[in-house]
Amino acid sequence: MTKTTMPLSELLEKHDEGDFLRTVAEAVLQLIMETDVEGVIGAGRHERAEGRVTYRNGYRDRPLDTRLGTLNLRVPKLRQGSYFPGFLEPRRTSEKALVAVIQEAWIGGVSTRRVDELVQAMGLSGISKSTVSKLCKDIDDRVGEFLNRPLDGDWPYLWLDATYLKVRQGGRIVSIAAIIAVAVNTDGRREIIGLGTGPSEAETFWTEFLRGLKARGLDGIKLVISDAHTGLKAAIARVFDATWQRCRVHWMRNALAHVPKGQHTVVAAAIRQAFGQPDRAQAGETWRHVADQVRGRWPKLAGLMDDSEADVLAYLSFPAQHRTKLHSTNPIERLNKEVKRRADVVGIFPNEASITRLIGAVLLEQNDEWQTQNRYMMVDAFARIDTVEQDPILSISTEAA
Repeated sequence: MTKTTMPLSELLEKHDEGDFLRTVAEAVLQLIMETDVEGVIGAGRHERAEGRVTYRNGYRDRPLDTRLGTLNLRVPKLRQGSYFPGFLEPRRTSEKALVAVIQEAWIGGVSTRRVDELVQAMGLSGISKSTVSKLCKDIDDRVGEFLNRPLDGDWPYLWLDATYLKVRQGGRIVSIAAIIAVAVNTDGRREIIGLGTGPSEAETFWTEFLRGLKARGLDGIKLVISDAHTGLKAAIARVFDATWQRCRVHWMRNALAHVPKGQHTVVAAAIRQAFGQPDRAQAGETWRHVADQVRGRWPKLAGLMDDSEADVLAYLSFPAQHRTKLHSTNPIERLNKEVKRRADVVGIFPNEASITRLIGAVLLEQNDEWQTQNRYMMVDAFARIDTVEQDPILSISTEAA
C-alpha cells in the first residue's frame, strides 16, 4: 500500500531553498492522488488482490497554479478507465463557459483557425454533444439566475455601455451589441444588474432591455450615464423619468474630430475649464464662453457644444462627492476590457446563447468580487441628490412607459 506519511527530513532534503511550503504541498497532493488511485484500482502498488479492476500505466505531468507557486504534480494513469483528482477538476465559471463556447463552435463545424488551435490545445477532440449540453446547462442555470435576480431598493445611478461582438446568424457573420448595465444602490454598492444582446441602434431592443430591468425591480433612477446611441437615448427617455448624462469621454472624441490634430491639446484644455467649475451654473457660463471663442474658426465644434451642453454637464447637478464617477462610462471600462479579452479568445461566437453564457459568467465573477470590496460611493451624499438645484432642461421628463 502507498505510504501515507513522509519524514520531515526527507522533505527538507528535497526542497529548493525558499520553496519548502511548495514542496510540502506537492508531497501532500501526490500522496492524496496515490491513495485515491489505489481505491479506484482496488489494490495497492505491486499488491495481489481479488478486487483489482485495472493496473497502473505510468504518470502524466500536470502543473497546478497556487498561491505558493506552480506545483508540479504527477497524475497516475490507468490501463483501463481513467483517473483524475477532484481537486484539479473545478474551474472558474467563466473558464467553464469559455470551454463550452469552444466546444459548441467545434461541434457546429466552425472552422476558424483560432478555434481549431484552441480545441487541440485544450484536448477537446472527441467531446460528445451530450457532454457539451450538460456543461452548458450547468453554466446557463447559474448565469440565468444571476442575470434575472430581483433588484431591491433604490438605484440612483445607472451606467449603460455596449461592447460589439461577432456572431454567426443564418450562415452569415454579423456584429451585435452586448449591452451591460451597472448600477449603484443607496447603500453605495455597485452591482452588475443586466446583460442584453441585439442590434446596436434599434430603439426597440434598448427599450425592451430597460423595461426588463424595471420589471425586475429597478427603481429610484436619478441619472443614466451612457454614450449617445440614437436608439439607446430614445429608450432611456421612454422608460425612465431621469436625467441623462452623455459620456464625457466619448463626447470629447467627437468634438475634437472637428478640430485639426495640432490644435487638439489647446481646444481640449479650454473645454475642460467648464468641467472644473464648482457647480452647474458656472460650468454653463464657461462652456458657452468657450463655444463663442471657437465659433469663428470651428463652427461645427461650436454648434456641437451648443446642442450638447445640457447632456455633457448634467452630472454637475448631483452631489460633488459622486461627480468623479458620474461624468462618463469609465467606471465600467475595466469590466468591458475583461469582457473583450475573453471574447477575443473565441473570435466568432456560434450563436447569441454562447455570448450570454460566456459574458454572463465573466460578469457574475466580477460582481462577486465587487461585493467584497469597500462601498463604491459615499452613502451620506445620496440624501443630497434631491436638494441639489437642477436645471429643468436637464431632466428627461417624458412619461415612463
